[in-house]
Amino acid sequence: MRRDATADCAFVYWWFAIARAPIEPLRNRTITHRRGACRESQRRGFAEDRARLGQTLLFSGRPDVLIPEGTDYLSDPLEFPAVALSDFAVTLRLESGGNVLTGHSGRRAASLRITGTALAAEDFPEAKKIMHWYFMAGVDVEAPADAFSIVALGDSITDGHGATTDGNDRWPDLFAKRLQANAATRKIGVVNQGIGGNRLLADGIAANALARFDHDVLGQAGVRYLILLEGINDLGMLTHEIEVTDTEHDAEVRRVIAAYEQILARAHAQGIRVIGATLTPFVGSAFYHPNNKNEADRQAVNPWVRKHFDGVIDFDRVLRDPQHLEKMLPAFDSGDHLHPSPAGFAAMADAIPASLFIN
Repeated sequence: MRRDATADCAFVYWWFAIARAPIEPLRNRTITHRRGACRESQRRGFAEDRARLGQTLLFSGRPDVLIPEGTDYLSDPLEFPAVALSDFAVTLRLESGGNVLTGHSGRRAASLRITGTALAAEDFPEAKKIMHWYFMAGVDVEAPADAFSIVALGDSITDGHGATTDGNDRWPDLFAKRLQANAATRKIGVVNQGIGGNRLLADGIAANALARFDHDVLGQAGVRYLILLEGINDLGMLTHEIEVTDTEHDAEVRRVIAAYEQILARAHAQGIRVIGATLTPFVGSAFYHPNNKNEADRQAVNPWVRKHFDGVIDFDRVLRDPQHLEKMLPAFDSGDHLHPSPAGFAAMADAIPASLFIN
């Protein structure tokens, strides 16, 4: 969800997307919106998410829409209260959607699936709970001229692996909450563009960061700053299957830094300042089984990050164990030695200097 602005009442545009792949178009019969009672209700369960201000979304004045494959599709604006940090529920009835559904896995937020027509229901006791988001690509909110957004571009650490399911305690969530608590930063929104497994240089679950940069960063409403936390998967995947030579390690470090330079240049060309985040410790990860050479790669990348971006957030310094700099502090470790825990995400959010975003 794009949290581009805050307002008591605003026009809101809903983005729907179909993956850029040769799949069938999506035919929506009806889409309704309702505003959740509060953040806490989502933790207690969907039964508490009562139908408030339930409205039908329209597309060119009609309640049904055929979305072509490979496209984003913007709804007509909808006027309703859009309070900062509030939750929204969107119900879609699909006439057909093919065998491949555009979605976001591992999002630490549930969707409900049910057969039949239940658009007006306040509760779905027979629904299946699925840990994916489907079709919704974002929500844009009309805002005052001095409002702007910060895009957080990253991998599973930004996406929230290790966060509380339906708890909204990923580090971008908590940073957005911090901004809202300060009158000087209350008109700043945070757009979470983290995708699990994402890399700078190679595709995985999603397109690599360079390939998705135009859509996921430049294409976001009101973006003025970018926080970039990408690269740990590039370093880890280098030796995920086999060991490589020292020359290949050095080449991978150069490629990661070159990708950073590309992102800096492309962002600056659009007037966007880039805040670099240092790569966090991952020695001990059973998935990547990093050794001293992998750690040396990380230690080669981080000094460059600290010196060459428009600003820096030193997540490495925040999360590392002072006695074992190559490892994450146990109090901040989710248990897999790669992803932070909710306490780690809180420490990350607290460590971001708000002054970076105040002119």
